[in-house]
Amino acid sequence: MDKEKLAEEFENANTSESDVVEQKAEPELSNVNTGSSMIFALRTTANREDQVMEFITSNSKKKKLSVYSIIRPHGMRGYIFIEAKTREDAEASAFKIPYARGVLPKEINYSEIEHMLEPAKKVEVNIKKGDIVEIIAGPFKREQAKIARIDKVKEEVVVELLEAAVPIPITLKMDAVKVIRREAEEGSEEQEE
Repeated sequence: MDKEKLAEEFENANTSESDVVEQKAEPELSNVNTGSSMIFALRTTANREDQVMEFITSNSKKKKLSVYSIIRPHGMRGYIFIEAKTREDAEASAFKIPYARGVLPKEINYSEIEHMLEPAKKVEVNIKKGDIVEIIAGPFKREQAKIARIDKVKEEVVVELLEAAVPIPITLKMDAVKVIRREAEEGSEEQEE
């Protein structure tokens, strides 16, 4: 009888809290996600998320694991999300990866991270070539510059500083500049004088 009690206690001890959470989370996930994949959160060292993603990508390809996607949400430091077929695949992909701190025990529902994944609605930026702008971010903050080129696909602008002795093209994100005046406005002001 003692052996039976020990075996029963051993089974109860091996059923951890994470197993119970997993069993509860699976039905919820099957309602949200139609595929057979699950989403897990991987804790990482802050500001090393990109490196961890590269290591996991190569590791899962080498080991031929069922890892479908790796997601690094903007603004969330210290975590990345792994979409995999099973928890074992997610853990194996992160095994012995530098800066990876471990897969969280609870599975993540898609509805919990959906707001982080949907692309932001593109705001139509009214910047034209030749506009005079003020740089509002980065090392050239509060400097005035003239727009030389616009790359709408990458959402970048190439500017030349107005007060620089030699015109040096600087590439900035569109949201790092603020239009001060238009080239057309500048021309009309000169005609009035």
